Amino acid sequence: MDMITGQLKGRGAVGNPAGRFEQTERLAVDDGWWAGDDESDLAHKLLTKIRPDAARSVITRNQSPDIPFDRSINPYRGCEHGCVYCFARPSHSFLDLSPGLDFETRIFFKEHAAKLLEKELRKPRYKAAPMALGVNTDCYQPAERELKITRSILEVLDAFNHPLSIITKSAGILRDLDILTSMAERNLVHVMISVTTLDRELARKMEPRAATPERRLKTMQALNNAGVPTGVLASPMIPGLNDPEIEKILTACAEAGAVQAGYLLLRLPYELKDMFTAWLEAHYPDRARHVLSLIRQCRSGNLNNSEFGQRFTGEGPYAEIIRRRFHVAQNKLGIPERTLDLDCSHFEVPLARGDQMGLF
Repeated sequence: MDMITGQLKGRGAVGNPAGRFEQTERLAVDDGWWAGDDESDLAHKLLTKIRPDAARSVITRNQSPDIPFDRSINPYRGCEHGCVYCFARPSHSFLDLSPGLDFETRIFFKEHAAKLLEKELRKPRYKAAPMALGVNTDCYQPAERELKITRSILEVLDAFNHPLSIITKSAGILRDLDILTSMAERNLVHVMISVTTLDRELARKMEPRAATPERRLKTMQALNNAGVPTGVLASPMIPGLNDPEIEKILTACAEAGAVQAGYLLLRLPYELKDMFTAWLEAHYPDRARHVLSLIRQCRSGNLNNSEFGQRFTGEGPYAEIIRRRFHVAQNKLGIPERTLDLDCSHFEVPLARGDQMGLF
């Protein structure tokens, strides 16, 4: 795996480290043979490659006690938004790809997601419960504009009157406002917009290809104005980096009509620990040690803690300060806690092509 290093414009990771399952690693080295003044023709150019994912099912199940849903759909693997903190990055290692720049440039889409979903929903023993979209990677990343995989999934869920929750940081969700408003009238959908910072410069470095903070707020307001209940997920909160903005983020989202609010503390599983450290040292060398120290204070002395009940909020005095500040601001602004209070009673399997209607 090539170890591309340096800060590439429009990309989040500052390298392309080998995944934890790979046995070999290739390191790109400049041997100085090029003596020209203009080296632009030799610059490493990363183009996004999008390929179909031969998935046999689309619903992912979980039994985690600290997750408010038991099923989810991720239309895409990898994410072009390039958020450096994304906890889903290490999953690219299962594809023998890097969780670094490969994660941002090697995107896989579930080509037959809608057909597979309909097949699973038609099973006699299937019982409806809120379906979560965009939990691992954003379901409205740039590829969705052309592929419309997420929209095809929404069409199936709409036809079955199946409740769903969407998490996104993209204004692209407004392209599906027609379906979402219809489902909202039946209390079948709510949306959480991820807002990590109001600082456009910080956002550009952390989330280089995601919508700007201003655009996310406008998207939240547009959804709420259309009758689609939309809240804010202030995630991830990074100690010493964006957590000073908690109150400002919630205030701005309250003004945009946020109906719910939640937050998650930064998670750094597997390779992400080293990747995030490298990003900090590249972009914020003056405070990298301080930020990492605060993270360790929230993670029992480590950079990550995957224990249920602690992985999303952390522990220790600093984690408690973040928690209290969030809830004080939330209560002051009158924004409720995040819930999944959706109506599952409308779920109904529609007639398939060729089926006959019953007489009674």
